[in-house]
Amino acid sequence: MQRSTPSARHEALISWADTQSQAERLIPLLGRLHRERGVVTSLYGRRLINLSAIDVVKAHRFGRHADAFQIPIDRTVELAEALLEAGTRGLSVDLAALLADHREARVAEPQLTLAEFLERELPAPSADELVAQTAGRDVVLYGFGRIGRLVARILINHAGSGGGPRLRAIVVRRGSDDDLVKRASLLRRDSIHGPFEGTISVDHDAETILANGTLIQVIYADDPREVDYSAHGISDAILIDNTGRWRDEAGLRQHLERPGIARVLLTAPGKGDLPNIVHGVNSDSIGEAQIVSAASCTTNAVTPVLKVLDDAFGVERGHIETIHSFTNDQNLIDNFHKADRRGRAAGLNMVITETGAAKAVAKALPKFEGKLTGNAIRVPTPDVSIVILNLELSREVTAAEINDLIRVTSVRSPLRRQVGYVESPDAVSTDFLGARQTGIVDGLATVADGRHIVVYVWYDNEFGYSHQVVRIAEHLAGARPASGSWRAYPIAAPVVAGATERPASAPERVGDDLVTSDV
Repeated sequence: MQRSTPSARHEALISWADTQSQAERLIPLLGRLHRERGVVTSLYGRRLINLSAIDVVKAHRFGRHADAFQIPIDRTVELAEALLEAGTRGLSVDLAALLADHREARVAEPQLTLAEFLERELPAPSADELVAQTAGRDVVLYGFGRIGRLVARILINHAGSGGGPRLRAIVVRRGSDDDLVKRASLLRRDSIHGPFEGTISVDHDAETILANGTLIQVIYADDPREVDYSAHGISDAILIDNTGRWRDEAGLRQHLERPGIARVLLTAPGKGDLPNIVHGVNSDSIGEAQIVSAASCTTNAVTPVLKVLDDAFGVERGHIETIHSFTNDQNLIDNFHKADRRGRAAGLNMVITETGAAKAVAKALPKFEGKLTGNAIRVPTPDVSIVILNLELSREVTAAEINDLIRVTSVRSPLRRQVGYVESPDAVSTDFLGARQTGIVDGLATVADGRHIVVYVWYDNEFGYSHQVVRIAEHLAGARPASGSWRAYPIAAPVVAGATERPASAPERVGDDLVTSDV
């Protein structure tokens, strides 16, 4: 049996130290692009902003699953420096896609430099796009519960140079004399998602929270009609109602009647004719709508995957079964509850309950009207759920076909922010805490028998959904960074000649390395 030698172990450590050093060189370059130029960078769909050196290395390692080629970090450093030198502004750039396009272009033009390629290929944002990205758009959170606090964390993290949606205020009912401290403490500490990454302080006299340079006014009110947002310098704002108290147009229009509010985004399924938006699927239909819903976490998990499967194979009918973590609307111990079964102790029982996800899918994808049924079981876990898609397709497929389709989608398509893929024999629910995609297909659980398939989709029902809410807010603000066709990693990206890694169609079972992240 061959054993490692002291020389091999020493070389491995030296190589690792060099890799970390290259990652540390890259981090400040990416930070400058984000803060000074409004450039959002990613690699194979993995957001690169505010990452540690280790996370940067892992993002590069993911390349071997995308096109059987792992980009050397020093090559990414070269590209980041070139983007700064070129004066790039207001773009969303997938560095892997850009480097792949440059490699392909050099086949025909061997002398084409990276600088020349960038000058030719990068789209210049319009004056209106630059204004929208740099001027900022006020955002108000009405309510500050589980989703509200996570949305706040994401908005603060995305603040960069101050462009795009900027969190200006939260509106809550005063719960105690030390309410401000308690609100700040809940933002700072989270039993599920861990501590806030940064600094938080409060100003009792001004009733504000300062988080990583974002100054948040805390407004106390018992009713939407009590608030004059313009009195706090807030104008043309997007209000994100995360209370769930009002879910129809009449109730939510109360916010629009207050000075300073221009549009309303609901973080729950909307009732009646309210547009239910799943970002990436039907977000282009928002138009000038003043009130929109971000649907539910389950709807956001299942709809993008259903769209991918339907586009490729056709979905005739199916059933959605959701195994969902318990939520705050259940009782900790047995007590009265107006809903059936939800009054029983959430931490002790599996609870069969209803879900509107099947019907809600049809609001985002009308062709599914009447094709789906659904049910749900609440289980004693605090976060991360799984939805089981039991579907009948228009043609026969194999499990390998399904998995290859989803894996490619997760790294090379515009839906890579929503659809993820994992192939690990040891993956369990806690592995998906903090996942930014709304649904991650578990490839090893996929079943196919002719036209009948079963697909398992994991999702962080808090964090992944909150990212969808922020994406819609960015859309409403007109502040999603501009991009060109190269931004979506090309489906037909060529495998680099001479690559020694295994082909992309046969990914290794390496767990987290196959879980993609947000752009």
